[in-house]
Amino acid sequence: MSQDLNDGDTQDEPVDQQPEEGDRRFAGIVSWLASGALHATALLLAGTIYFLTADQEQEIPPVRVSSIPPPQMQKEDKPKPERELLEPKIQLDTESTSEVIAPITQLDLPDEQSSREEQNDSAVPKGREEAVADAEMGGQGAFMAIGAGGGGAGAFGNRAGGGRKRAVGRGGGSKGSESAVESSLRWFKKHQAVDGSWRAADYFKNCTDAGPKCEPGHNHRNGENENAGLTGLALLCYLGAGYDHKTPNRYQKVVAKGLEWLLAQQQVEGRFMDAYTYEQAIATMALAEAFAMSGDQKLRKPTQDAVDLILARRMKVTDAAKFSSDDGYPLVGLGWGDFKETGDKTHGSACGWSIQALKSAYAAGIDVKDGLRGAKTWVRHAWEATCRLENKDPKKLDPYRDTTTLSYYWHRDTDTATDIGGVNVIHNLASVALLSGVFLGVPAGDPLIETTANHVMRFDLPQQGLGNLYYSYYATFGIFQMSGERWQKWNGVMRDRFVGTQRTDATCFDGSWDYENNKHYAHDVGRLLSTALACLSLEVYYRYAQVHPEAKGGEKIKPKAVAR
Repeated sequence: MSQDLNDGDTQDEPVDQQPEEGDRRFAGIVSWLASGALHATALLLAGTIYFLTADQEQEIPPVRVSSIPPPQMQKEDKPKPERELLEPKIQLDTESTSEVIAPITQLDLPDEQSSREEQNDSAVPKGREEAVADAEMGGQGAFMAIGAGGGGAGAFGNRAGGGRKRAVGRGGGSKGSESAVESSLRWFKKHQAVDGSWRAADYFKNCTDAGPKCEPGHNHRNGENENAGLTGLALLCYLGAGYDHKTPNRYQKVVAKGLEWLLAQQQVEGRFMDAYTYEQAIATMALAEAFAMSGDQKLRKPTQDAVDLILARRMKVTDAAKFSSDDGYPLVGLGWGDFKETGDKTHGSACGWSIQALKSAYAAGIDVKDGLRGAKTWVRHAWEATCRLENKDPKKLDPYRDTTTLSYYWHRDTDTATDIGGVNVIHNLASVALLSGVFLGVPAGDPLIETTANHVMRFDLPQQGLGNLYYSYYATFGIFQMSGERWQKWNGVMRDRFVGTQRTDATCFDGSWDYENNKHYAHDVGRLLSTALACLSLEVYYRYAQVHPEAKGGEKIKPKAVAR
């Protein structure tokens, strides 16, 4: 019958035929026996496992298998949410007050959405490590404190990842200040031209946001050539926050396009378009920092050519005895004038940018020849000349009470600051002298930087708002270098003002700073310039490490011997 079933022939089978009762009883007994044997085997196996495990527990700690989480591959991968932009005008960690505040040492900053490892320190040194402190320059015997440091990560190693977060915490930054920086970088991205540049006159046309557009700016005096400087400033904002054109990051293409445009404008002799001193220095600084941070060898020669042109434009030394450097080595040139050729006078503000450019180039390993030694000599002579103009003896100043500044112009022939054409051109460049002096290695306690820092703290800390953004930029970086109580007071006021004055309306203006109430020398250049200066100021915590972190600001530090 079973054969018939297997064959599938069911048509002829009688449906009422049943198996015998004895057969059913026999089948039941066999089934119970098989089931009992199976269960007995299972119990025996379980007991064996138990006793084996019990023996092992005497030798090694038990492992709770049930506590192991499920494999990561079983979890649903969710995209990392975009960091919420903090409202800059909210109450921050400290009140905006001139009272001394304690620096923030613990800061839980949210991570940025990026393919870059934001939490990790840079694995590749970014810039010369020896540029972080007093060091001999090229074996020439001149010492300088470069004001840029990241320890083993190189000169610019604090600008990204864990180094950036720690620097923000140490320096007294906040979530609001970091949000303001990132917001301004997004603003620059929206206003970058297709060719990679940022242009004063029509930058706003590149923004596709709905609503009112930003107002057009103006080229101050040098026409389209000033756009090399503005593009350089925008790039410096990205580089200052750790975004280069080689490391994978959200702004990699933005930085790459900007650098490509700058390189396309560079002439054979290293000049960017028809740039004056300002534009040449700023564009050179951008190339140098990009080279230092990325190691892109394609940038080495363009950076060196740009530096060589800066050096060629210096005021020439005609009296070696009168203008000898501190270390006794001969000098070729001193400071810089405002225009393409220096002539017989130097320009304090133009010198400040040129010094910053040479500083960044030196940190990148570019040959700056005697540029920094000559600049240090110029700062010393120009400051002393200004002191005499103010009827002060630079050798008898009290570095802890007196205040001094730096003249806008300084003539080679008369070795003094003077008026030009009956118009008083003595401007308040104390902050320029301060930052330049620190970057050039003038030690703490020296009257040059102490008295200029006194001036900045007494006269340049705005009563309200940001004051003159140009002064505030230099002063913020200079006082940060002085550290101590000076910096705590400055940061306690200016950090929140920078954050609180940033535009946050959901329009083309979002992330920028107005320029009407934040005047600077070239204020009619407009929003591009004011936004760059403000953004760079908020990056102060990690752009350059403090040269004098031990200084207390106001306490009497024994001045070191200074060659005059």
